[in-house]
Amino acid sequence: MKKNKIALTTSLIFTLLLIPKTVYAMHIAEGFLPMKWAGFWTVLAVPFLIISVKKVNNILKDESPGIKMLLALAGAFIFVLSSLKLPSLTGSCSHATGIGLGAILFGPWPMVLLGTIVLIFQALLLAHGGITTLGANLFAMAVVGSFVAHFMFKLSKKVGAPVWFSVFLAASLSDFFTYITTAGQLAAAFPGNSGFMAALVKFLSVFAFTQIPLAIVEGLLTVLVFNIIQEYGKNELDELSIISRRKRHELS
Repeated sequence: MKKNKIALTTSLIFTLLLIPKTVYAMHIAEGFLPMKWAGFWTVLAVPFLIISVKKVNNILKDESPGIKMLLALAGAFIFVLSSLKLPSLTGSCSHATGIGLGAILFGPWPMVLLGTIVLIFQALLLAHGGITTLGANLFAMAVVGSFVAHFMFKLSKKVGAPVWFSVFLAASLSDFFTYITTAGQLAAAFPGNSGFMAALVKFLSVFAFTQIPLAIVEGLLTVLVFNIIQEYGKNELDELSIISRRKRHELS
């Protein structure tokens, strides 16, 4: 157990050192969405958050210390990776999310709460994102991103893809679909004279210049961290049923 703790801590430190700490506004900025849309996304996100709180509470009560440490690592990964930001368009930005790793390990539900904590912390203390836009940012990153990562990982494994590729695809598409959702949120709020679809294409095209490379980088970094966990956290991955013992034997 001590060896596992040292290894997981080392992987987190390595991640912290690897990622540049450029700071811009996070997601959709405070006050940028009209209140009716801010309220709509908040109402839509709240049920997911309620279920997530219950799921995380069950993990904290019932799971082993190693599993709890993995959950903490997943939360730290979200926070650190989301500090890589590039300005994309007025009122928003492009950046990695880090949601994919936790969704692969724990499923989508716990990541909703972890994503919410990160978004609130950054909104209040780092002036990234905002409280009025918290629901929209939460839905895009912690709900859509988590579920996309979870289902893509499961689907890739089901069709026999290598584990590393399954992790890469899940993390990359989680990142990219977060920004497809954000583009949709902005297009719905600001359709302009041409309507929703034209606005959506406009927002997507602007995001694509930065988001496609970032999604690829996030996928590669998630594979790197997952491999470290796989090397030193075999027991925890077995508990979570991420990779079967037979499959792990084939990989070793």
